[in-house]
Amino acid sequence: MKAKFGQCSGLVLLIVFASALQLIAQTQAAFDLVITNGHIIDGTGSPWYSGDVGIHDGKVAAIGNLAAAQRKRTIDAAGKVVAPGFIDMLGQSELSILVEPRLPSKIYQGITTEITGEGGSIAPLNDAIIQADRPGYDHYHIIPDWRTFRQYFVRLEKQGMGINLASYVGATQVRRMVLGDDNKQPTPGQLEQMKALVRDAMKDGAVGVSTALEYAPAPYAKTDELIALAAEGGKFGGIYSTHMRNESDSVLEAIDEALRIGREAHVPVEIWHIKVAGKNNWGRMPEVVAKIDTARASGADVTADTYAYTAWFNDFSAFVPPWAHDGGAAKLVERLKDPATRERIRKDMLTPSKDWDNEWQEIPGPDAIMIGIVQNPKMLPFQGKRLSEIAKLWNKDPISALFDFLIEDPYAGVAVFGMSQPDVTLALQQPWVAIDNDSSGTSPEGILGQEHPHPRAYGTFPRILRKYVREEKVLTLEDAIRKFSALPAQRLRLADRGVLKAGMWADVVIFDPATVRDQATFDHPNQLSEGMDYVLVNGIPVIDQGKMTGALPGKVLRGAGYVP
Repeated sequence: MKAKFGQCSGLVLLIVFASALQLIAQTQAAFDLVITNGHIIDGTGSPWYSGDVGIHDGKVAAIGNLAAAQRKRTIDAAGKVVAPGFIDMLGQSELSILVEPRLPSKIYQGITTEITGEGGSIAPLNDAIIQADRPGYDHYHIIPDWRTFRQYFVRLEKQGMGINLASYVGATQVRRMVLGDDNKQPTPGQLEQMKALVRDAMKDGAVGVSTALEYAPAPYAKTDELIALAAEGGKFGGIYSTHMRNESDSVLEAIDEALRIGREAHVPVEIWHIKVAGKNNWGRMPEVVAKIDTARASGADVTADTYAYTAWFNDFSAFVPPWAHDGGAAKLVERLKDPATRERIRKDMLTPSKDWDNEWQEIPGPDAIMIGIVQNPKMLPFQGKRLSEIAKLWNKDPISALFDFLIEDPYAGVAVFGMSQPDVTLALQQPWVAIDNDSSGTSPEGILGQEHPHPRAYGTFPRILRKYVREEKVLTLEDAIRKFSALPAQRLRLADRGVLKAGMWADVVIFDPATVRDQATFDHPNQLSEGMDYVLVNGIPVIDQGKMTGALPGKVLRGAGYVP
């Protein structure tokens, strides 16, 4: 009895001691930060509620009445919304983050996580691709000292970054690794090499396989090749995301191809920047919505995203038919200099076709093309000008001006005004549509500030809050936040982000929904958005009282197949 009593006494003492430690922990467990008095919109689409948000060690530690809790700092969010950080479903910052790791254009929008890698991804790399893409690296003064995603991610982590970043492996990228830029089909052995590159990328942390099927050499890939690569990514928990083969006359057929790839590769499908492009297709978004609704009702796991502007931004060379890109940019320039080939290209552009995404047939006229980012310094004076202006300046017809511009700068990017507002609004309203910025992070200063990007680079998310929520009331604030946070997190299987609740990483934005707004315009794009009072990435403010702190707390987010 005595021994048992001694054991019992010891147990009681242990319990008392543990309770005391717990009590001390509760009274002294200082939060790093407590956000008080805000309207919490948690990302799920639920109405706002009141409460304090306690953050410790980079994560949301508690939500509730934390008035008595110890903390190192308090942020009073009275009259403001407290929401999860915004997730950019397609960001393009893989190079610019090496130039300006704080990414001001992103954080001033409230973006805390970006997913990138549209068809062509930052890795894998070989010497041939580096040589072919040299103008892009030189433009940003970047030395590509990585060959794999693993090496690139190490470089990012060593440098530090202002937001979290994840990447797809591009189907175009693995095609270029094995086949170069040529218009040819892989042998069975070459396809196996491509699949092996996808496997390696998934083990390195890629989140899935992506395509950008409008841009050469991607159009040369047949559907079976894409199914094989997407399936390889799917084995590692990845999804398939696509800039479809056609977003205009054959948009429904392009959706069919995306659905087939998802079905036969057994992977979920994300359609990037969903649209119906071209004046002849304005008003067709209800058909696109009905097709996707029908597919979802039949069990297809397909969703989409949008940036909600009526102009897209892409390579100027996309106006030229795919066959003329065979062999890469240098070969394209050669063809544009040859009178006979040049005439054949012109004829193809002037002939309506469902066989390729003929953007020349989609625009109302040459004034619908605005020169954006150039890589040849000689062409800098033309940034922000319309093709119609350049044709007049050069005393040439618009197609000749386009060809001669590409001879000088085959890597230029342009804004193209080719969508209708009702179509854009309808797409945005769909419950399965999230938000993408579709632009690299940039800055009004330094080398990035010399560019003329699409205003979405600076304004996408605040513009949706201003235009579509506050002014037009076609979205509720709660649903907009859901599209910015929980919906993309769910899509990308980011199980510990996208919702404000205990245990999640503390990516948080605090803003006044009555005043948040975009500033960037097509004529004057390099203007930061206004109204984000605080932006926290992994619990650390990157925007504090409306000003950039310079902190670099972002993390590389690796996919489910990652092997450390």
